Formats: sequence, C-alpha cells, structure tokens
Amino acid sequence: MKITEIRELKTEELHSELDRLRRHLFDLRGQAVTEKLENPNRIMQAKRDIARIFTVMHERGETGIEQSQYHL
Repeated sequence: MKITEIRELKTEELHSELDRLRRHLFDLRGQAVTEKLENPNRIMQAKRDIARIFTVMHERGETGIEQSQYHL
C-alpha cells in the first residue's frame, strides 16, 4: 500500500488493516520457516506497510496504539 492510500482510510479501517497485516506477516514468517516462501521480499513489504499505518496513526495523534490493538 502507498502512504496516500493509507491516509485516505478512516481510523477504524486502519485498525482492521493493521490487524490483517499482522496476521499476514505471521503467516509469511511461518512459511519462511518451512521454506515454502516464494518471495522473501513480501515479509519486508508487510513490515513497511505496518510501519506506514503506525506513522499515519501517530500523525492523527492517536496514543496507546499498541495497547488498544492487543486489548491490554
């Protein structure tokens, strides 16, 4: 995803996208361990997308993102 696409999303959509990307990253890491990952660059791309979402959330002034994400 590009940063302009992420900035257009609502806050609730950002949280759901963040959750989806974290699950996707978890799956990619599992595939990497079992050596079934076709493109290792997908892990790096997923991490960057997660970082972009965090950047937009911080720009919007959200606090406690990690705590609300994990329901702590």
